[in-house]
Amino acid sequence: MMKKTLTTLAVMSLCQLASADEGMWMPQQLPQVAKQLKAAGLKLDPATLTKLTEFPMGAIVSLGGCSASFVSPQGLVATNHHCVYNSVAHNSKPERNLLANGFLANSLEEELPASPGSRILVTKDVLNVSDKIIDKNTAKLQGKSRVDAIEKASKAIVAECEKDVGHRCNVYPYYGGLEFYLIKQLEIKDVRLVHAPPEGVGKFGGDTDNWMWPRHTGDYGFYRAYVSKDGKSADFSKDNVPYVPKHHLKLAKDNLKEGDFIMVLGYPGRTNRHRLPSEVAYTFDWNYPAFVKGSGDMLAIIAKETSDNPDAKLKYAGQVAGINNYYKNRQGMLDSYAGSDFLARKTKEHDELKAWINSNPARSKEYAADIEQVEKLIAERDAMGKRDFYLGNSSPRFLGTARSLYRLANETTKADAERKAGFQVRDLPRFKASIDAVERSYDEKVDKALVLYSLGKYAAQPKAERNANFDAAIGIKDGMTEAELKLLLDNLYAGSKLGDKAVRSTWLNAKPEDFKASKDSFIKAAVAMYEGSLKREADDEELAGKIQQAYGNYMKAKIAFMKSKGQAVYPDANSTLRVTFGKVTGRDHGTADGLAWNAFTTINGIPPKATGTGDFNAPAAQLAAIKAKDFGKFVDPQLKTVPVNYLATMDITGGNSGSAALNAKGEFIGLAFDGTLDSIISDWDYNKANTRSIQVDWRYMLWQMKHVDKADRLIKEMGAE
Repeated sequence: MMKKTLTTLAVMSLCQLASADEGMWMPQQLPQVAKQLKAAGLKLDPATLTKLTEFPMGAIVSLGGCSASFVSPQGLVATNHHCVYNSVAHNSKPERNLLANGFLANSLEEELPASPGSRILVTKDVLNVSDKIIDKNTAKLQGKSRVDAIEKASKAIVAECEKDVGHRCNVYPYYGGLEFYLIKQLEIKDVRLVHAPPEGVGKFGGDTDNWMWPRHTGDYGFYRAYVSKDGKSADFSKDNVPYVPKHHLKLAKDNLKEGDFIMVLGYPGRTNRHRLPSEVAYTFDWNYPAFVKGSGDMLAIIAKETSDNPDAKLKYAGQVAGINNYYKNRQGMLDSYAGSDFLARKTKEHDELKAWINSNPARSKEYAADIEQVEKLIAERDAMGKRDFYLGNSSPRFLGTARSLYRLANETTKADAERKAGFQVRDLPRFKASIDAVERSYDEKVDKALVLYSLGKYAAQPKAERNANFDAAIGIKDGMTEAELKLLLDNLYAGSKLGDKAVRSTWLNAKPEDFKASKDSFIKAAVAMYEGSLKREADDEELAGKIQQAYGNYMKAKIAFMKSKGQAVYPDANSTLRVTFGKVTGRDHGTADGLAWNAFTTINGIPPKATGTGDFNAPAAQLAAIKAKDFGKFVDPQLKTVPVNYLATMDITGGNSGSAALNAKGEFIGLAFDGTLDSIISDWDYNKANTRSIQVDWRYMLWQMKHVDKADRLIKEMGAE
């Protein structure tokens, strides 16, 4: 049984007051909202959702950035097309463009290795370890010493957990570092690409329709998990066999209709609903506008530099898709923020919290100093964020690689337990994967153009705002022209052989003295920057330790304050397993003409959009099947055609991509893949009226697979014959 702190018990006792549609709930919290779940229509016992190795939670997996689920007894995994996109691109060549044409393995032997570093992670246990991470001694520490103590405790807990070979364990903070949980996951390392529809299906609408409604996107794809013959996690091998999950999701037998109960199970990345007013102002008044401007410029640079190089275009397809996604996301948030009263409301709520604290001497003694302190510390951190905004993208990719490799060499001289987190033995496979993955995602001409753009912005800053260590290592001086910066970069790139995969690989096992003796320009720069970067890291950790302490107490005060008002508190999303639930429903778009959004779109809407080029290049075979009304058994009795996408009142965010959507019986009804542009500000400011998630309907997936792509083997495997 999970150990609960007093704070957890207080929080969970409040959960029964929460709105049915709002909240990304930890599985162990669900009994506290059992009444709402039952009232909303759930036919399963809510208590079953707390059992991570039982149905349906045992079928839910993470891809380390996307969510997914087992949908067959042979380890077949369903997720979004955009979540398998990099693997499709990795296996594509101009003469065999799998992105454009799609990919279907007609046998196990035809399944392709996913992109290097791909993982399927199955959550096995969640344990509250707050009292082990912040014990009595650590609670007295401040600054870097506090960070070091937390890291030491975390590494010890993780090391003990990972004695169970084949598992990946991590400690995650909740409620701003007030609590910590150990997450134990089975790590499946042999991941293979099974099926992805053509880009004209999986990405139909492209960036034009991204975050928009109505939508007609077949955002689905399939991996398969492989293990050794004895059922253990293993690296890729032709001798490996499909993993047999204890549980897998079964396809719904009943048609979905508006008003039906729906829940989404997955791994949402991050929400920011407990942030301070100053963090809201920094984000929306400075950081997001700068991000949008920079992202737009980077997209233009990549487009220009790859315009005459199909192979380079394929290499950067995944990065372009990612930049475009966040570019539109952030702009959508800015549009929602403009003219809103969000900051005013946030400020009012924060002022009310401080007034409540100061109205009682005991509360004031416990919380007031930390509230004041956290506001000052956050301001300091945000000022550093502004200063270093362009610095991160001003390094050539292989300079970043060189710095990581040199850090690894230095950390390897220590006992494993004493190494910095991220450089331990457990991290070496990811280092190797990152070395291998570069081959199909890097082009020197493109990288140099992107770096020149950011370096120009960075070098234009006053000397006092630049990083002297970085400047000295690569040769930045005041007043450098673009031509001078370009020459500097040309010399740096020309002086390195890290672009050669074999050369990069040799540095994985090199010693610090090997790096110091090297004449490679990127290696030399990495060595020159090392001591200074350690000093900056220590300064950052000093600030982070102070923030962790003060922010934790701020959250403790906020929880107590909200409890006093009868309001629920759930933790912000942090890439750990969550459950959200609601109903399938459309909404009034809120435009002047009162345009309503229907809950479903259908394949009837595809031909009018299909232009044959760009974002709307629907495959000819699909258009022919639609024209022939070749719908088979996938016709919805009410819609009289095949549904494509549908809206629901799901509280989701990035990371939920690929999450299984389940009906009241826990049956598979599709995949969550997006939200609507005017509601994505819910990451910061939940809006019940506007918030809608977009799912691809399982009937459309099956129709496309059977009637167009002829994926009969997979359909039979999923039990959908």
